[in-house]
Amino acid sequence: MVQIKGTLSEIIYHNKENFYTIAICENEEEQFTVVGNLPSVERGRAFTFDGTWQTHPTYGEQFRFTEYKEEMPNSKEGIESFLSSGLLKGIGKKTAAAIVKRFGEETFDIIERSPGRLSEVEGIGEKKAASIAEAFRNHKEFAEITLFFQQFGISPGYAMKLYKVYGADTIEAVKANPYQLVDDIFGIGFKKADKIAEKMGIGKDSEYRIQSGIQYSLWLYVNEGHTFVPQKYFCENTAQMLEVGAEQVYEALVGLAFSGDIQVETLEGRGVVFLAPYYAAEQNVCRCLLKLNNAPMKPISSNVDQLITATEIETGITLSENQKFAVKASLQNGVSVITGGPGTGKTTIINTIMKIFDHSGFTTAIAAPTGRAAKRITETSGYEASTIHRLLEYYYSEGEDTMRFGKNAEDPLVYDAIIIDEASMIDILLMNGLVNAIAPGTRLIVVGDADQLPSVGAGNVLRDMINSEIIYSVKLTEIFRQAKESLIVVNAHKINKGEYPDCNEKDKDFFFLRRSSEKEMLETIKVLCAKRLPDYYQGCDAIKDMQVLTPVRKGLLGSMNLNKELQKILNPPAPDLVEKTFGDRIFREKDKVMQIKNNYQMEWKKLENFTEGQGIFNGDVGYIDTIDLEFNELTVVFDDNRYVKYDFTQLDELELAYAVTVHKSQGSEFPIVIMPVSWFPPMLATRNLLYTAVTRGKRAVILVGSENKMHGMVENNRITERYSGLAVRLKSFLNDSGLGMLP
Repeated sequence: MVQIKGTLSEIIYHNKENFYTIAICENEEEQFTVVGNLPSVERGRAFTFDGTWQTHPTYGEQFRFTEYKEEMPNSKEGIESFLSSGLLKGIGKKTAAAIVKRFGEETFDIIERSPGRLSEVEGIGEKKAASIAEAFRNHKEFAEITLFFQQFGISPGYAMKLYKVYGADTIEAVKANPYQLVDDIFGIGFKKADKIAEKMGIGKDSEYRIQSGIQYSLWLYVNEGHTFVPQKYFCENTAQMLEVGAEQVYEALVGLAFSGDIQVETLEGRGVVFLAPYYAAEQNVCRCLLKLNNAPMKPISSNVDQLITATEIETGITLSENQKFAVKASLQNGVSVITGGPGTGKTTIINTIMKIFDHSGFTTAIAAPTGRAAKRITETSGYEASTIHRLLEYYYSEGEDTMRFGKNAEDPLVYDAIIIDEASMIDILLMNGLVNAIAPGTRLIVVGDADQLPSVGAGNVLRDMINSEIIYSVKLTEIFRQAKESLIVVNAHKINKGEYPDCNEKDKDFFFLRRSSEKEMLETIKVLCAKRLPDYYQGCDAIKDMQVLTPVRKGLLGSMNLNKELQKILNPPAPDLVEKTFGDRIFREKDKVMQIKNNYQMEWKKLENFTEGQGIFNGDVGYIDTIDLEFNELTVVFDDNRYVKYDFTQLDELELAYAVTVHKSQGSEFPIVIMPVSWFPPMLATRNLLYTAVTRGKRAVILVGSENKMHGMVENNRITERYSGLAVRLKSFLNDSGLGMLP
């Protein structure tokens, strides 16, 4: 680590979000470039920087600092430069010169200790003097706080967040309980807080540490899809993680239960632990589903059998007896579930139900968890579909600094019927928001494939509704003639039954290319995408029509490396393509990209009619239209017509999407799907993951790799148990037994 002093003479770049700064500094001996995080940058300010010299391939030698300390000037010229830098509001060059002329080298001491004397300077009254003193005090406080936290690895950006929350008491507040940072400061998790606490000398058996560790541990389970954890198992595992006794964890658990942060109860005869929001969501989903199921409904206008017959004549499609049964069930029950694999006619049933509702004068909404799924429903049914979030009018509440559903129990959705498709993707929190906004008397029809991967978020909503045997469910099993002609459909059902798929039949759409090593698999996938498939399938666009799916993110066949390799061959560097490097990623004009987090405030615009809206969602796929290096922004086109501008600071919300994980592909369909089949962790190399991947393809599915590994996936029917209480609750709510608080 090298230490160097310098005064800022020129600011090349400063990001106000994360404080990343590139600036020219100078001292008596040299001029040099510094790179690092500075919260505020004004020419004339002097610093001592700690860091290392590095040589940038384009910009040459730079000093990259990790720590800094501001040096307050002591000469008249330096003091005047500091005051006039704009750092202290209300002081311009003229006022700064007048203050220094009056107080000289004692200026800072006067501002800090006797601010009233500033009124001795012409043009400064009592109010302005107080304002200058307050700004100077805030600056010094923040400088001290930043310096204090540097020793614990907390960046100036986080120090600024801390200061905004705790003010002058920041250091004392953090010393008292560093674990409160987990709740109060976005971006500081338990592990970071734990490191800070350790450096401060706080013991492993601290009550604050154990309570924070319990909540951190519960969140780890939530991120794996669980809504609760068995208590005994949880206490033992958490105690091992925290290196304390299980009794200490249990005592802290009781304390958190009394404060309402967690919920402890008995479920099916065993003690279980919930985070409070997930407990409340499960309870409310049960209540709402049962109310909807039992409420009187608006009657259908005429005989259902006649309506089905009329729809068959209109569409030219004859429904099977099981399909008719599913249609009738959805009309006769307050809540119903229709489940089935590909080719079993779920879309036909949705279209039939919608036409019957239209004939009966019903107002109907149809929605899906993702924008891609909603778009596909619109294309296949002809009825306008939306995301569930849009249906519920999701919005940002500035007063609460959080996202809220505009539609809720107080202001419910006004429809006679609501159809939800791709329901396997719905987690318990989204389901809670949905059923909370549906008034009793509204029919709720839930459609999905229960054999696909479960939701990314916690819960097992679709399967729990089916397994409860309280919600009326119809399973479609018959594959229709047209679908039977597709090996994709036939093989999907074979995989689901634990049978090996048939591959490489002439004039069919399911292929397996045997390759022995991961390197060979990678090279084959690259050749398929760049040449073989575009040559074989006329009109096939290598970027838009083909999608590489993989079970994993990391490794040679993970989505991260596949994206780098595919970008090189499908959208290589070119003089007319502007590109932007962001961390270890390169974004280039024409690149295929995916939004990887929900951003409900992101604005979009349609250029053909200038309509505007908000909201880009996790999993939305688009293409980079332009990159503007002058204005530091990148434009992505989603759905061929929604233009979205990203500031360069927001590029962490985007990833290349030539390859995506199978989990990320849920709710989507692609003309051509390619997937490597190699050794993958047993939790991922499962039957339902392979089934989900295969059902994404419409025109062709190509698997590349080891046949033995593919067979292993088919045989691995390991569906990781999700701790979810929805099915049990639905049964228990009817007889009002089986649930009770633990002492």
